[in-house]
Amino acid sequence: MRLALVGTGCMGRLHARTIAGSRASLVRVIEPRADAGRACAAEFGAAWAPSLDTLSDVDAVVLASATESHHELALEILKQGKPLLVEKPVADELGAAEEIVRLSENLGVPVMCGFVERFNPAVVTAMSLVTEPVHLIAHRHGPYAPRIRTGVAWDLLVHDVDLAIRCFGCSPVRVTSAAGYFHPASAPAAEDTVDATLSFPTGVATLSASRLGQRKTRTITMSELDRVIEVDLVARSIVVTRGSAVEVHEPTGPEPLAAQLEYFLALAAGQVDADAERASILPAHQVIAQATNPHPS
Repeated sequence: MRLALVGTGCMGRLHARTIAGSRASLVRVIEPRADAGRACAAEFGAAWAPSLDTLSDVDAVVLASATESHHELALEILKQGKPLLVEKPVADELGAAEEIVRLSENLGVPVMCGFVERFNPAVVTAMSLVTEPVHLIAHRHGPYAPRIRTGVAWDLLVHDVDLAIRCFGCSPVRVTSAAGYFHPASAPAAEDTVDATLSFPTGVATLSASRLGQRKTRTITMSELDRVIEVDLVARSIVVTRGSAVEVHEPTGPEPLAAQLEYFLALAAGQVDADAERASILPAHQVIAQATNPHPS
């Protein structure tokens, strides 16, 4: 399958490397910055173009440009009939994300959001272990990254919201949140910390995201009535505790980006239920919209 990659920033180059090591072919790199685009294209044996134009030479597209550009680019890619993997979030505003998903459905063109943690071996294993969760706690903290202009809700929290929804099997019935705005280099209205509580019919999730940490932490604790499953997404390790009994799991599997790409290739080839994948995108975006605007006028 011939792929085009849009965007050669931090995530874009990771996608380029992943595609180059896969069964797909990276045939075009689309990047308005000529030096960056040409360098990435040359490194991975692709052609460079400064803009989308026609996509007639590719079978599918990976969109990894800045979040604020997703809306316009995603609509154009879908209008050209190309299956699309778009980095999370699909857009940094719920209405724009809904428009993208709606166009995908109307045109019958597959779209997938880059919820890469779904493919983390630790998450895959933990989800297979949990049966009746009642409480989920997630922490996603790390150092400040000036290149990211959106707040941490859309950038970080969205991952754990998506995982909580998958863990409890439905969207929350209530969302409460509190955000902090501290860093002088952050864009206006871009939160640096956010803590959210999601109430589900069968349990509660408490989620925390911050870009004021001094080290990268990614942890999830899933509590059932008789055991606790602790997941370290960075170390990809799982500890299950039931009374005095402790089980340690060290999941193995492909790199999450590689596993995500394989899933996308199957989706683009019609081997995955496109309607189900499309339906899995918006719930997390809807929660983030509530968390970032808890008291709409």
